[in-house]
Amino acid sequence: MCGIGGAVSLNGQPIAQLDRKLTAISQLIEHRGPDGHGSWANDSGSVGLVHRRLAIIDLTPDGAQPMAAPNGTVLTYNGEIYNYVELRDTLSRGWDFHSHSDTETILAAYEKHGADCVEHLRGMFSYALWDHRRNVLECARDRFGIKPFYYTVVDGVFYFASEVKALVPILPEVEIDRKALTEYLTFQYPITELTLFKGVHQLHPGHALTVKNGQVSIRKYWDVRYEHDHSITADAARQRIHELLSDSVNVHLRADVPIGAYLSGGVDSSLIALLAAEYSPDNNLAFHGKFTAYPGYDESHHAEVVAQKAGMNLHQIDIGAMDFENNLAKVIYHLDYPVAGPGSFPQYMVSKLASEHLKVVLGGQGGDEIFGGYARYMVGYLERLILGALDGNLDDGSYSVTFESVIPNLGLLREYKPLMQQFFSKGMFETLDRRFYRLIDRSTDMADEIDWTALDGAHAMESYLGVFNDRSVIAENAHLDSMSRFDFKRLLPALLQVEDRMSMAHGLESRVPLLDHPLVEYAATIPPEVKYEGGRLKELLRTTYADTLPSSIFERRDKMGFPVPLKEWYAGELNTFVKDIFHSQSAKDRHFMNSDAVLANFDKDSRFSRKTWGLLSLELWHQQFVDKAHEFRAMAA
Repeated sequence: MCGIGGAVSLNGQPIAQLDRKLTAISQLIEHRGPDGHGSWANDSGSVGLVHRRLAIIDLTPDGAQPMAAPNGTVLTYNGEIYNYVELRDTLSRGWDFHSHSDTETILAAYEKHGADCVEHLRGMFSYALWDHRRNVLECARDRFGIKPFYYTVVDGVFYFASEVKALVPILPEVEIDRKALTEYLTFQYPITELTLFKGVHQLHPGHALTVKNGQVSIRKYWDVRYEHDHSITADAARQRIHELLSDSVNVHLRADVPIGAYLSGGVDSSLIALLAAEYSPDNNLAFHGKFTAYPGYDESHHAEVVAQKAGMNLHQIDIGAMDFENNLAKVIYHLDYPVAGPGSFPQYMVSKLASEHLKVVLGGQGGDEIFGGYARYMVGYLERLILGALDGNLDDGSYSVTFESVIPNLGLLREYKPLMQQFFSKGMFETLDRRFYRLIDRSTDMADEIDWTALDGAHAMESYLGVFNDRSVIAENAHLDSMSRFDFKRLLPALLQVEDRMSMAHGLESRVPLLDHPLVEYAATIPPEVKYEGGRLKELLRTTYADTLPSSIFERRDKMGFPVPLKEWYAGELNTFVKDIFHSQSAKDRHFMNSDAVLANFDKDSRFSRKTWGLLSLELWHQQFVDKAHEFRAMAA
């Protein structure tokens, strides 16, 4: 796990002040790699690469980067290639390995397969490889977006980095991208390649990028395809999932340093921790964040139950309002731009705790998207059942669950009552894409706070429809697959951005064994009637590991997803803190936001509302990056 960056001239001419620009990029990602740094530039000064190292595999200098091959190709790489052992065996007949690192495996694979080498890699990664023989830069990002890759073109030069902040010194000015801002306010994350920084783009997961002959081209090399195999029985699915996940956890345990685990107390993190403890008992550290001042938010009991069963030493941090006040600006700085929900804050705190003990942790990210764990799926499907009953087509084979199975599980939707009131108030006769949009649209309660006339509201809908209605990989009437695929393709990368930034802020590597492409590809073939048996969320994963999970974890239906007592803090200890931020002159001068309306309404948030969090994060982002843009530019001037 590391940080990467670099620059390539599109016209082959020397890049002005290349050394200074590379140094600025490297300095701004230093936290990603505290164990070492390296820089390389070609003789003409038209290409330069930098690397910050967090040493996990092959701790010797042989694993340092940028790594040059005997043939002259040079690589800067961030991540882990979990099948590097197997690849070395197949590649050694044509390559003389000089290190024990997974980094060199990419160079060897490129020599054999060219740019298609990315299709042979199993893991989390982003990389840039300069091939001087072809005068081409080959870049790629892993299938799920676990590792980041950002780029921009300024004055005929292509720049890239692991984090957006590392590119800010290069930008002639820092402007907000209003289309990206619209996406953020609507979904709480940009769903296209845009970022809040105008001119800076992200490379989508499962995509590769090539810089050649002055042109930047992008291609998709992987996508998950929802092609149901109706011959799969529940027993067969459980057996295969067990095989695939066991293999994934084992390869994710490959490291030359100790490995611990995040332990939230939910099904996914509990399962990964239990399997890791079974396969590698010596790696026995687990980490949890709790809010003991507010019992309704404290899930430490569940984490303790799992840690005891796994034989793990559980380290916990009790998080309070002052932690939020003292660290929120740091969270936003490391995020680059605000995404997703307030869970990034406790993730930051738990990662800090873990980094005091080791370099690598395992997490449970991905289970909800792969196995259907979000309660809103039940909202959408309940409506679908009602429409089916009205239309008289409940028996046409397109329904995986029934009223009889859904109704006993409706208690899961207790916290979704405000959303359901809004959802059903709009009627029930729109297409699935429009209905699901209302379930994820978070802009509807910001009419007073945001000047929507200054933004591009139509863009958000158009971008959403382009993803949701992509029928190249999903059947026309696959309702549950349509919903989960959108979350998999667009929500999950936002959550993984949080996973990456909050861990790397402390020089900590976070691995996510559920996001292993053989497992994901198989799960996409499981028919809904098997995956959602009995109408229960994530039922197949639960029953596969019924003997592994403690009964209190297996049976719980109240997992909240790292909840934060923001409503209570806003009303109490953090009232002045929040008001002072929005009372500032800079906040009042934002053209698109009415800070007075924010102040008038912020204490009216419901318990799990994200409105004030989203606007507070956005204002702090402006203060850190827009208002201080001159400080970043000075680094490369």
